[in-house]
Amino acid sequence: MDSNTTTALPDLWGRLSGTQPGPDLWVVLATLAAALAVVAPHPVWRVARNAITIAHEGGHGLIALVTGRKLTGIRLHSDTSGLTVSRGKPYGLGMILTAAAGYTAPSLLGLGGAALLAAGRITLLLWVATALLLAMLVMIRNAYGALTVVLTGGAFLLVSWLAGPQTQAAFAYAVVWFLLLGGVRPPFELQAKRRRGGAGDSDADQLSRLTRVPAGLWLFLFHAVSLCSLIGGGQWLLRL
Repeated sequence: MDSNTTTALPDLWGRLSGTQPGPDLWVVLATLAAALAVVAPHPVWRVARNAITIAHEGGHGLIALVTGRKLTGIRLHSDTSGLTVSRGKPYGLGMILTAAAGYTAPSLLGLGGAALLAAGRITLLLWVATALLLAMLVMIRNAYGALTVVLTGGAFLLVSWLAGPQTQAAFAYAVVWFLLLGGVRPPFELQAKRRRGGAGDSDADQLSRLTRVPAGLWLFLFHAVSLCSLIGGGQWLLRL
């Protein structure tokens, strides 16, 4: 037992710290097409958006912790909305960064994932994603949210442990493409809601109240981050 453990730990570390060969270009393009097929049609997006909500609320929660706020809970709802509750000063830089992290998180996670894939760190990406989902699960405060995170984390865990290198690579590329493309759509949806007079308490409106900067400028920031991340991350994934 001790011998097996001694052998397994260096092997696991070698997999995490080492690099793996990327997939063929046709696989990269196929995963791009698959991500588009998930993000573009509304009926499919209606379900897939749950994964973007996980990243959105996880972004709020992570930055809340980093800036010294006390994270008390995260809730994910079946209508793909979510709520992250943290305690601390209701103003100041920490609150501003926490509020700004939601709509930017999926795209920035996708950009970071693209950087890892460009460096050949496929296994590391899968394990980091699994660890983040497990950490988020601890803070989930409703059954639907827990089920969503468990299913998502379970998919990463199964692929990490059971799938072969090529399947892992295809899965990782599909996930990153989905984050990059899926991060673009929510700011446009928010813009449409605000144009119809809805979403009065959106992240952009909260940021406007915190900073006295018009909500439209914060919405522009969300668009800029998502589109720039898609362009930059896409270039890395396509090896341009």
